[in-house]
Amino acid sequence: MAKKNGSLMYKCSSCGYSQPRWLGRCPECGEWNSMEEIIIDNTKAGALFTNSNETQKAKPVVLSAITAHENARFTTGISEFDRVLGGGATKRSAILLGGEPGIGKSTLLLQTAAEITRNFDDNQVVLYISGEESAGQIKERADRLQLDCSKIQILCTSRLEDCLDAMNVLKPSLVIVDSIQTVYSLEAGLIPLTINQLKYCSNEFISWIKERDSVLIMSAHVTKEGSIAGPKTLEHMVDTVISFERNNDDIRFLHAQKNRFGSVDEIGIFSMSEKGLQGVTDTANLFITTRNSEQPCGVACTPVFEGSRVFLVEIQALTVPAKASVSRVYSEKIDSLRVSRIAAVIEKRTGLCFSDQDIYVNVGGGVRLTESSIDAALAAALYSARTDLKINSKIALFGELTLAGEIRTVTKPKQRIKASQNLGFERVISCDSEPKNDKIHDIKELIKAVFSEK
Repeated sequence: MAKKNGSLMYKCSSCGYSQPRWLGRCPECGEWNSMEEIIIDNTKAGALFTNSNETQKAKPVVLSAITAHENARFTTGISEFDRVLGGGATKRSAILLGGEPGIGKSTLLLQTAAEITRNFDDNQVVLYISGEESAGQIKERADRLQLDCSKIQILCTSRLEDCLDAMNVLKPSLVIVDSIQTVYSLEAGLIPLTINQLKYCSNEFISWIKERDSVLIMSAHVTKEGSIAGPKTLEHMVDTVISFERNNDDIRFLHAQKNRFGSVDEIGIFSMSEKGLQGVTDTANLFITTRNSEQPCGVACTPVFEGSRVFLVEIQALTVPAKASVSRVYSEKIDSLRVSRIAAVIEKRTGLCFSDQDIYVNVGGGVRLTESSIDAALAAALYSARTDLKINSKIALFGELTLAGEIRTVTKPKQRIKASQNLGFERVISCDSEPKNDKIHDIKELIKAVFSEK
């Protein structure tokens, strides 16, 4: 019963005796019904992880008979990283970290490797595999950051077989691959950095991790559009996909695009300094501009939720006459389709024309906004930019705007109002606000409440 690259055998579960045909009784030890199917893999790939090339044949089982176990986690020692992961790194999980060059991926991974060893036993180690930097460069960074690297094993190679051999010997609790695009294997072809190499090498690392109580973190290159370079299949193979982004300042944003063991709504915020990446704990007023003068036109503040945290952000809008009578929307941190929809609702319900204007929208601090609660503030900012009427700097707004011009309630309104008031905002305008003059139900009431003093 020959197979491609392998053959089917029967092995006794008691004594290990094997032969090509099934028997009811083992002729070696005499046990009944102990012969189980195994596959003998004749390729080198079959013996990469074990000393034997025998593979137990997988058999289906009843789902109700499975005993569910909670996923064991251990903290990385970096609170903002743990927040994005859902409370810590889950054992037997694969994490993919993507970010543009120079953003600090290697710094974050080295800091994680050093911090996570604080709670390790004497027999636990971290294996740091680098295909981009030399051991001297990594040690120089560790000294600059003043990190304890006594339990970190460094392997500077791009050859997959060398990595797997080291993993089999050390049996590390955490494996870091920086980066996965640099790893190659002759089993996947003679040309490195190809899509086949990326998929094959990633699958080998992930297969090794799934059989042990270890965690795999792989850094990945990104394209100029910001997506992870290579096939989308790689993102399906791992358990968690994390994106590392930054604004124009020294602020870095870490958020999960996929997480099998936690929420994708959490966001980690770091600041880059000479001592590496430092977590930003007080994020409430991180994105609000402090001004000594009056707030300019086209600026509105709104409270937003990112996971379990709420902070105030500043939405900035600008309108100018369209060039060549073709209007365009320029918006990077807010979806341009959302901006066009809000402008169309204002034009339809209030008569203020935007169809002959180019619209520019930005978010202070560079954070990307996706939730619907920003509609009210975005509408106020667009109206202010178009009419040159300033919004009081002590006003915060939130609410979802429908195509009919209605303002709908959003999740956790009390927390949003409380956070705004704690930061000194005297009025919070929404459909859940009190007193009555700050409660709105449609776009016309919104404009009247915000611009009534004007």
